[in-house]
Amino acid sequence: MKIKFWGVRGSVPTPLKPSSLKSKVSSIVERIRVQDLERGEARELFLASLPDYLFSTVGGNTACIEVAAGDGTHLIFDAGTGIRELGLAILASRKPASCHLFFSHFHWDHIQGLPFFAPAFDPRNDLHFYSPRQDFRSILEGQMREPYFPVTMDEMRASKDFTVLRGGPVRIGETLVDYRAMNHPGGCYSYRIESRGVKVVYSTDTELVAADFAKTADNEAYFRDLDILIIDAQYTLGEAIEKYNWGHSSFSLAADFAATWGIRRLVLFHHDPGYSDRKVGNLLKNAAWYIEHLEGRGIEVLLAREGLELEVGP
Repeated sequence: MKIKFWGVRGSVPTPLKPSSLKSKVSSIVERIRVQDLERGEARELFLASLPDYLFSTVGGNTACIEVAAGDGTHLIFDAGTGIRELGLAILASRKPASCHLFFSHFHWDHIQGLPFFAPAFDPRNDLHFYSPRQDFRSILEGQMREPYFPVTMDEMRASKDFTVLRGGPVRIGETLVDYRAMNHPGGCYSYRIESRGVKVVYSTDTELVAADFAKTADNEAYFRDLDILIIDAQYTLGEAIEKYNWGHSSFSLAADFAATWGIRRLVLFHHDPGYSDRKVGNLLKNAAWYIEHLEGRGIEVLLAREGLELEVGP
């Protein structure tokens, strides 16, 4: 199974500010020594030595991830602004596409990219939409009409169908997709993707509560021994306490949760739009330090970045 991150920010798109770019360049220039410029190899070594917050960016697009299962099935989770870039990549392949798009919920940052998803306007393609909300078709159609947008969903020439999830998981090829409600204002659903023995949960916009840690049969079946958990870790613990019931979690709660359920890889997701690349990177460092002190659990912790690709299993 392959997972690619096309949008990782929460709430609103967060483009890199000119002042932030200037600050990055200034900090890099201050670190350069004469010997770092003498040879091509030296320059490459210098660039490789730079911290991630200087030499790269977390990205500014809102939530969208792509999952390619072992049998070739392609799933998309959420349609934040990151789905635009995904759409351009699909078009560049010049092949007809069958897209299975699952929605966690319908706050703007998770649907605002859908009108710009270019494959939806190509009649060679098939679009399959999924959500547990019975009215989700009208919600999606509602954002694509006047006065919000000049092009309606009727102009999307790809074939479209809308599946309301109810009563249990859905099978797409060899992939089984289950879902469950999580704690977030207005509601939000996580998704559990299983294919050829690989198990992944996508749980954006989640405020973890005591019930999520309870050793119940349902929790055991859904969370135990995941290969990858992609979860909202927008806050520090102090912020999570201050913003109780805002619907997001801290990196430390996410780490505790991963330790509780024996999860192998933890991916911190849904980064705060007010956080710089450096601050988001510090959350990763703090999470890694915290996990090291959880009785040696051996959990690998990663930071969701635009363009990050993960591969696990067959």
